[in-house]
Amino acid sequence: MKKANIAVLVSGGGTNLQALINAQKKGIIESGEIKVVISNKDGAFALERARRAGIDAVVVPKKECKSQAEFEEKLVSVLSDYKIDLIILAGFMCILSENFTSRFPKRIINVHPSLIPSFCGEGFYGLRVHEAALQKGVKVTGATVHFVNEIPDGGEIIFQKAVAIYEDDTPETLQKRVMRLAEWKILPMAAEKVSQDIVKERK
Repeated sequence: MKKANIAVLVSGGGTNLQALINAQKKGIIESGEIKVVISNKDGAFALERARRAGIDAVVVPKKECKSQAEFEEKLVSVLSDYKIDLIILAGFMCILSENFTSRFPKRIINVHPSLIPSFCGEGFYGLRVHEAALQKGVKVTGATVHFVNEIPDGGEIIFQKAVAIYEDDTPETLQKRVMRLAEWKILPMAAEKVSQDIVKERK
């Protein structure tokens, strides 16, 4: 079976990338293979995680690009070099334009640290999501993996997993629990599901 070629786009520490690498080693992801990790920031620790796992790591520094279009063209160039079938956004802190997302319909997935449609959309990322959940007083939060389109957090939902909120939670404790109990579980599951669909389509 020819596996789906996966690219993981990252900006920071790469904890979700590590969950994907671990899932690949354990055979949870078996229909796809991570071929390259791309970061918009040089020095992102996620690049080091990729290298340690024997995966190519490439930097496309956004700040050196004159425009969004130039940045996205450079990304597309790397993706085509690696013949990428599936793009996974794992803590990638750049909004991608419709020009980019429309090239890869149902081929880009993202993990978001809430149960969409709660606490999502523009401006909701990282700790801000968990701060908003605690301020609102919700008793349950979680994570969502969804397809990416031109609307931030607007694409079709693939998987969701709920996580309880405790009375003494801080944004930091909640973030860690959501990662451990939801993000790191459903992101590899979604990667496998979409990779399976890609492989089936080829037949």
